[in-house]
Amino acid sequence: QVQLVESGGGLVQPGGSLRLSCAASGSIFSINDMGWYRQAPGKQRELVASITRGGTTNYQDSVKGRFTISRDNAKNTMYLQMSSLKPEDTAVYYCNARVIPTRVDFPREYDYWGQGTQVTVST
Repeated sequence: QVQLVESGGGLVQPGGSLRLSCAASGSIFSINDMGWYRQAPGKQRELVASITRGGTTNYQDSVKGRFTISRDNAKNTMYLQMSSLKPEDTAVYYCNARVIPTRVDFPREYDYWGQGTQVTVST
């Protein structure tokens, strides 16, 4: 089994910064794509940013230039550096990882989600 644990959320004023972390643990042979999603009240979950194992990144237009996604493959950890935060960034942020649990499973990957961390941008 694989567990994803997010941390780093909280309350921040507009214009402030936060850094989210997502640590994966358990039976992991390899992690392919990883991503950060968010869900605001009354809205659907949406992709914020994604990163391949090789480091290729993709961002939602609304966060380009403000958010930076990164990962440390040796630590099975992903990060989201968020700057110039706006009230509309308020949401629960979830990490997602596509994991190959064991060598025997290769190349089949499984989808895992973290439990979410709340980010609130408000005065």
